[in-house]
Amino acid sequence: MTTLQPLEGFSIGITADRRWEEQAELLRRRGAAVLHGPSIATQYLDCDDTLRAATSELIQAPPDYVVATTGIGMRAWLETAQTWGLDTELLAALRGARIVARGPKAAGVIQSFELEVWSRAQTERLDEVLAILLDEPLEGRRVALQQYGEYAPTLTSAIADTGADVVEVPIYRWKVPHDHAPALKLIEATCDRRLDAVTFTSAPAIQNLFLIAEENDLADDLRQALNSQVAAACVGPVCAQRARQEGIEHPIQPAVGRMGLLIRALSDHLQHSQRQFTLGGINIVTQGSVVLIDGQAIELAPREHGVFKLLAERPGVVISRPKLLEQVWGSPDIDPHILEVTIGRLRRRLGPLGHALRAISGRGYRLDPDALVGADATGTA
Repeated sequence: MTTLQPLEGFSIGITADRRWEEQAELLRRRGAAVLHGPSIATQYLDCDDTLRAATSELIQAPPDYVVATTGIGMRAWLETAQTWGLDTELLAALRGARIVARGPKAAGVIQSFELEVWSRAQTERLDEVLAILLDEPLEGRRVALQQYGEYAPTLTSAIADTGADVVEVPIYRWKVPHDHAPALKLIEATCDRRLDAVTFTSAPAIQNLFLIAEENDLADDLRQALNSQVAAACVGPVCAQRARQEGIEHPIQPAVGRMGLLIRALSDHLQHSQRQFTLGGINIVTQGSVVLIDGQAIELAPREHGVFKLLAERPGVVISRPKLLEQVWGSPDIDPHILEVTIGRLRRRLGPLGHALRAISGRGYRLDPDALVGADATGTA
C-alpha cells in the first residue's frame, strides 16, 4: 500500500534567491516538485565605502540606539567588520547601545554575537520599531539604523525629526534580477495553473514578480491565479502585507516568520485539498496531481489533473465542457477537441477508474460510479 508524502503531487514555485536551495530541499523532502524563478537579487555592499565610513563613524562616536532590521543584514555587517579588522571595536561600540530588533531573526543574530536585545517588534513591522523609538527621548541621541534591503527613507526622516542624529548603515540592497527568464517561467507556470503554490520570503520579491509580470502583460493573469487555484505563501507579516497591496486577497502566513514554519503552514493548507472517497468499490485518494487508486499512485499531467479534480469533486454530476475549458485552460472558447484528447489520455492513465469517465452527449462529462460495477482490472465491463 502506497502512502503519500505530505506534499506529493504538488508543484511549488520559489521566488527567493538567498537560501532557496534550503527551501527547495525542505519542500522536496515532503514530496513536492519545485520550480525556482527568483524575482529578487541581493547585492551586498561589503566593498562600499559608505558602509565602511558608517562603521568607522559609529566606532568613533558609539550610538545610543541601534535598529536591527534584518538578521542577514546584521550578520553581514558584523562579519564584514571582521574582514576589516574592526569587529572588536564595533562590538564594543554596540554593546552600550539599546538595540531594537525588528523580528526574531535579527534578535537571534544580535544574541549570537553576545549583544543584548533591548526591545523587539512583535509584529516584525517597521512602524512598530518606530513606535518603540518614539517613546524614547531621542533628541540629541545617536541612532544607528541598519538599512533594510529595500531603502526606507520615511523611517530615517521620522527618527531624524525627533532631533536624533541618525547614522544609516547600508549593508545590502534588493533589486530585480538581471535575467528575468526564470521568474517569467514561474509567472507563466502560475498563470497556467501548473503550480499549486508560490512562496515569498520578502516583500520586494512580490513587488518584483508583479513588475516582471506587468512588463509581459501578465500581471492581471498572475493576480487572478494567486486568488484562485494557486496559493501564495508569505514568510511573515511584512511580506503578507505587500501581497495584499498587490491584490492577493488571502496569503498564507505562519504565526512566526520562520522558513520551516512557512513550509509547514503551506503543507497544512495544501493537504486540506486532499480528497478520499470510494467509487464503485474502488478506494480513491486525490492529492495535487497524484491519484491513489486502491493504493497505486498515478501521476497526472497538469491538464489531466485539472479535469479529474473538477470531476472528482462532484462524482455523478455532469460538468459542462465550457466550465471544464474555462477552469482548466482559462477560457471557455478554447477548441473543445483539446478537452476530448485530454479525457482520452486521462482514461488510459486511470486504468480501471478510467471506465467511469463518461461523456454525456450535448452536456459535458461526469465520473459515473455505476460504470465501474462489473468492470475488470483493465476497465472493461
